[in-house]
Amino acid sequence: MAKHFASRPFSMRYAVLITGPAGAGKSTFTRAFLNHLRLQKRTAHLVNLDPAASPTSFEVEPVIDIKDLVSLEDVMTELEYGPNGGLVYCFEYLMQNMDWLEEELGGFEDDYLVFDCPGQIELYTHHPFLPTLVQNLTRLGVRVCATYLIESQFMEDRYKFFSGVLSAMSAMVNLEIPWINIMSKMDLVTANPDDKSAGARNGLRLRKDIARYLDPDPLLLATRRGQEGNTPNPRFHALNQAIVQLIEDHPLVSFLPLDLTNPDSLETVISHIDFTMQYGEDEEPKEPHDLDEGDFHDME
Repeated sequence: MAKHFASRPFSMRYAVLITGPAGAGKSTFTRAFLNHLRLQKRTAHLVNLDPAASPTSFEVEPVIDIKDLVSLEDVMTELEYGPNGGLVYCFEYLMQNMDWLEEELGGFEDDYLVFDCPGQIELYTHHPFLPTLVQNLTRLGVRVCATYLIESQFMEDRYKFFSGVLSAMSAMVNLEIPWINIMSKMDLVTANPDDKSAGARNGLRLRKDIARYLDPDPLLLATRRGQEGNTPNPRFHALNQAIVQLIEDHPLVSFLPLDLTNPDSLETVISHIDFTMQYGEDEEPKEPHDLDEGDFHDME
């Protein structure tokens, strides 16, 4: 189907890995991302890296689908693995067959490839699969960056939120590539006390309060639960203090808010992604495809 990359001249291509825990809105963001790029007349394609994804879940058909190589359903049926073990096997199989991915990628030049990844965060935080994938993409002349999504519901529980911050930090350290963290589903949070729409499922928050989560404030975790009317648990005080110190010493994680009901919000996120991986900076001016020798013969 696609030609081998080695047979084509070098050309800069771009890949964005859409990562994060299950339910964070990765697939929804991916669809909006692709639609926005196409409205901007960019050549953008979906690459599915989730071997468990249902074909009906794709609004845009993937140009490359890991299920053409290996599917989680087949692995669970034939090897009698569970879902998590089966997913790990699928990625091990992909790593052993990177020539398949190289051949599939060979048909794309100067393209924007959006990789929709699974929701198992262990793939990002401590397994070597995605770092190996990134190394191979880089070798093939693909400029790579990643996004990590957590949803706004995490702001409802400061401890859950900081577990998300630490998982994002772990993934960043593991992959070692340009990185954008995104707080998704911000349409479910309102910063307007006069908004009576009841659409803010994840609660009313003042802008100042939201800012403490977008640029994580370690003091949120340091605040004793006794201030909320609960009995503080001293057993976890030292652990909380250590986490606070870690975040203060290594302030790697901050979040861009994403509200997909607001086109400006999506545009802001995409512009940050473009800037992070220096989109278009190495491109040469191109002659339009319809400007062949005979187009302007009558004007000479």
